[in-house]
Amino acid sequence: MSTATEGATPGFLVWRLSMKWRVAVDRAVGPLGLTHAQYSLLGSLYGMERSGRRPSQRELADHTGMEALYVSKLARALEGAGVIERTRDATDSRAIRLTLTEHGREVTGRAIAIVQDLHERFLAPLGGPGSPRTKAFTAELAALLGTPLDTDPEEQS
Repeated sequence: MSTATEGATPGFLVWRLSMKWRVAVDRAVGPLGLTHAQYSLLGSLYGMERSGRRPSQRELADHTGMEALYVSKLARALEGAGVIERTRDATDSRAIRLTLTEHGREVTGRAIAIVQDLHERFLAPLGGPGSPRTKAFTAELAALLGTPLDTDPEEQS
């Protein structure tokens, strides 16, 4: 363990790990003209479209954990780059629906392949993506993500 992690709190380690992953993805998808945040939006949109969904910006924000205003900013930039289309919802004029363009599907497919390779290298110390240790680690992360932190525990009583 490095001196930066000796005696570190779980919160600090989660922060360091998330920063390490963000920087690695930024570097990996940078040659495609993408940032980690843009990749997260596009990859999520790609998966949702493959399952037959055409999400709104709000639904994509909820799915990714990003703020709705940030998703809107990213979506406008990605629309300008020709990788997504933004259209008003026919039944809710406040909602903006997102779809990948043909160019967007091609770029996203390349980015997914790059990040999958990075993902495999990232999880190698745990035995790889399908290993029991990785599955247990994923379950622990999911448990932490499911813990609400936006309210005071005393207010819930």
